[in-house]
Amino acid sequence: MKKIILGVLILLGVWYFMTDKPVVKNVGRPVHTLVAFGDSLTAGYGGGGVSYPGVLAELTGLTVINEGLSGETAAHAPERLEQVLSHQADMVLIEFGANDFMQGRSLEVAVAAVAQIVDAVQAQGAVAVIVDTGGPGMGLYTKAYKKLAQEKQALFVSGILKGIFNKKQYKSDMIHPNGAGYRLVAEHVYKEIKPYLK
Repeated sequence: MKKIILGVLILLGVWYFMTDKPVVKNVGRPVHTLVAFGDSLTAGYGGGGVSYPGVLAELTGLTVINEGLSGETAAHAPERLEQVLSHQADMVLIEFGANDFMQGRSLEVAVAAVAQIVDAVQAQGAVAVIVDTGGPGMGLYTKAYKKLAQEKQALFVSGILKGIFNKKQYKSDMIHPNGAGYRLVAEHVYKEIKPYLK
């Protein structure tokens, strides 16, 4: 009997360490509405009418509200929190940091602002998703956001510009994707959040 119990415990231990799916707070409630909260990369600047939230709505068949605002920094994003929370979304995608980085703003302030947003979203009962830009030179943001997601039990989507930033066919300018690029961003985000939409 002891051997059986020991065997079960060993199998559970192996399963636990082999499972890399992170623990995400508020998972379990039905997801009907998503809000994409971010800067120009969320707004769809340069996409010719195509944005990643718009494509995400097509991919999921769900309501995806675009709360992207071109030029916004993480530091200033909490000023729009009330508006974002008013949608009563089941999941909120939080994409900030590129403008903070380009403007030479404090990384610590940006991370603290994103943490504030995550706390507010989770307090409302929604799943918080930290969406990482992953552009050149933004490695410290990626590292900090990944750590924050683990600490807060938020979902982390890494490097939405990976495979896009250095390819002209997916760019509208030096920074922003074009329509085709935003479709790739949406597909990447969808792949990461799909297991949590059920």
